[in-house]
Amino acid sequence: MAKRGGFPGGGMPGNYANLMKQAQRMQRQMEESQKELETKEFTATAGGGAVEVKVNGSKELLSVKLDPEIVDPEDVETLQDAIVAALNDAMKQADDATNALMGNITGGLPF
Repeated sequence: MAKRGGFPGGGMPGNYANLMKQAQRMQRQMEESQKELETKEFTATAGGGAVEVKVNGSKELLSVKLDPEIVDPEDVETLQDAIVAALNDAMKQADDATNALMGNITGGLPF
């Protein structure tokens, strides 16, 4: 009676070896792209340009610039809101760049 399933001789098919090579190549590309992305900077502004923040691809805050006009001791809340808005926008830019880069490498496959 013939065996069902498995591979003749217990070996792996050539397609599996090719798939593993592709996966390893994809992993290397992802690692290289991640390193490249970490060096990129993303800048966003809020409050009509009165607040500017810069983050890198690792989502580390690099700088905050404030126009003196937005610094009003009587209205600290506006300054706080502008900083949060600018930072959220810069972080979204970094996320979008990461997702686009990974999508290009994986061909849209979810990981």
